[in-house]
Amino acid sequence: MSLFNKVRLPITQTAGFLRFNPGQQQVRHLNLHEYQSKYLMDKYGVNTQKWRVVSKASECTKAAQELNAKELVVKAQVHAGGRGKGTFTETGFKGGVHLCKTGAEAERLAGEMLGKHLVTKQTTKDGTLVQKVMLAESVDPARELYFAILMDRSSGGPVLVASPKGGVDIEAVAEETPELIFKEPIDIFKGIQPEQTLRLAQKLGFKGANLAIAQQQMVNLYKLFIESDATQVEINPFAETTDGKIYAMDAKINFDDNASFRQKAVFDMRDVNEEDPREVEASKFGLNYIGMDGNIGCMVNGAGLAMATMDIIKLHKGTPANFLDVGGGATEKQVTEAFKIISADPQVKAILVNIFGGIMKCDIIAAGVVNACNSIGLKIPLVVRLAGTNVELGQQILEKSGLNIITAIDLDDAAIKAVASMNK
Repeated sequence: MSLFNKVRLPITQTAGFLRFNPGQQQVRHLNLHEYQSKYLMDKYGVNTQKWRVVSKASECTKAAQELNAKELVVKAQVHAGGRGKGTFTETGFKGGVHLCKTGAEAERLAGEMLGKHLVTKQTTKDGTLVQKVMLAESVDPARELYFAILMDRSSGGPVLVASPKGGVDIEAVAEETPELIFKEPIDIFKGIQPEQTLRLAQKLGFKGANLAIAQQQMVNLYKLFIESDATQVEINPFAETTDGKIYAMDAKINFDDNASFRQKAVFDMRDVNEEDPREVEASKFGLNYIGMDGNIGCMVNGAGLAMATMDIIKLHKGTPANFLDVGGGATEKQVTEAFKIISADPQVKAILVNIFGGIMKCDIIAAGVVNACNSIGLKIPLVVRLAGTNVELGQQILEKSGLNIITAIDLDDAAIKAVASMNK
């Protein structure tokens, strides 16, 4: 299990470990498939099992011949954990991870997975469509360890995190046995130092020749972290096998969206088929959107305001349908597109617009709201609360629009009216 949620938030310390606080900063992050992470690790000299990826079951025989391994692991490639215990909806076939010996067996297993929906503890009830399967050399770990590089605000830079208890939920390890979590803050100007990797390698129990190999693997992972503008490189498990080799067996890598302009090759790996179509559409217009299960759509400017808005909706017995932040400098076009995305959700029975005008002026928001209502023919109740820069102009635009818009004087009033509007 990764330490990171879909919404990336500032780090604090809990039980001696690194965690994120909700409600402070929302950022979208690129997710990679396992085979894509292995590709990057291979590029930087990180030891991974030999692997191939296929999109057709018939490609498995050739892939197995190329791998020439005694045993193969066949893995469905989806953006979800718990694949091994998952179930395919169409056939009831169990498991998105299987071991086999031959290419023919791999072909049969891949045929059970490709083109079907895998349901795990981290997917929706409908599951995720499997479009690719990875075949990899199966290795036998004698020890499963944990190693990660994270950005830590309190340290002012990257931190190496390691534990001899890998292959399990690392958050549980941090909670139950925090003394088994080891950290090394990195001076961003000096970079990773030999004495730091030596300390961690020793604490992870590496000995003999593997002590130096483990250190070099940490250096290679740090190079990947820095040169690809990553915010997280998490290897779980970081394994030492029964034949004495060291492998990064599974990886979770996140990247800084602000660096996408110089990491085009990395961001071109994005698989939009794995994402909520509403989030994909929102990202085209520079909007931050996260879908939820409620019935009141929320449009705000600022992540903190979004959290407060969702909280106060819940306080008044409503349920938010989304988190949509238009940001501090949105244009009228962005506001219009945001409105279209919210209103397209059939679960949404009312919309609450909560804007505090600073850089984002209230009249721009108001004009966008009016244009959106006119273009989509909005049929559900709309509650708007404006405050701050050009609020009077914004209110005039709403009043002169001729639309049935419910205005609110403050956030509490807005939430009460939004909840009440669905009962009329």
